[in-house]
Amino acid sequence: MKAMMHSEFGPPDILRLTDVAKPTPAAGEILVRVRAASLNAADWHILRGEPRVMRLFGKPNGRIPGLDFAGEVEQVGASVAEVRAGDEVFGAGKRGALAEYVCVPESVVARKPAGVTFEQAAALPVAGVTALGALRDRGRLRAGERVLIIGAAGGVGTLAVQIAKALGAHVTGVCSTSNLGLVRSLGADHAVDYTAEDCTRTDRPYDLILHVAGNRSLPDLRRALTPDGTLVFVGSGTGRENAPSVLGMLRLIFRSAVLSRFTRQRVLILLGTVRKSDLTFLAELAAAGKLTPAIDRTYPLAEAAEAFRYLETGHVRGKVIVLPTAAG
Repeated sequence: MKAMMHSEFGPPDILRLTDVAKPTPAAGEILVRVRAASLNAADWHILRGEPRVMRLFGKPNGRIPGLDFAGEVEQVGASVAEVRAGDEVFGAGKRGALAEYVCVPESVVARKPAGVTFEQAAALPVAGVTALGALRDRGRLRAGERVLIIGAAGGVGTLAVQIAKALGAHVTGVCSTSNLGLVRSLGADHAVDYTAEDCTRTDRPYDLILHVAGNRSLPDLRRALTPDGTLVFVGSGTGRENAPSVLGMLRLIFRSAVLSRFTRQRVLILLGTVRKSDLTFLAELAAAGKLTPAIDRTYPLAEAAEAFRYLETGHVRGKVIVLPTAAG
């Protein structure tokens, strides 16, 4: 099969399209013919080995990148109970999605809804589970509450706007001037241009703030919260230039822990994992027409390096999709 591989850490140019053996599913695993894959910020972090502490775990040595995928089950391993050959699924593994086939545990996939394309399904797993975890689980969002999403036009943000609306919230999305129309089209009640307006200066504070991208200070963000509101920091921004340092993240974790002990406001950092139950919830929203991923650009597998370069700019509107040759 064809696969994108790298054997060292570095920029997208290190990726090589290579012929490798098709994997065989072990017990509890399934083999999926990949019809579409999508990229996340985590993918370029893994590719580059940034922050550098990630390099302490060893060199890639022929690693196939890519977490998110959607496709058809071709073969199942022993003890697989709920998935059969021929099923259309989507999910996220630890790596390997930028290939014609990927082997993953049955526990990290869900069935793709019939009315959802492979490209749309591939855009859901990591970004969708991240948005859902930040809003519903960590943020404890309830119907009627006011939520502010900073970075509403990116991969996580575009899904978060729709999930928050599906949960019954009043949603304000923060983005650049060129993305105001996109954020409104996703269902946001208000779209704020961060270049023209300070979203943290408001006479109507928010019950929940989801910080996906941007450089707002912690005091500014807390000022925009209700006295018992929740602030959730998600991921590492939308591009390489704005990615926080390890020291910055550690400082934020420490300050969040201290503040949570002395105030009713909760300041949290999301560290999520992909679960079948969450994927199923996202699939149900998508099937009902309440969640439609925004897809910015689509690349063939042979141009995956270019897809990574675009992702690293931090200007992606929604998701970047890669189509393996098996999708043809």
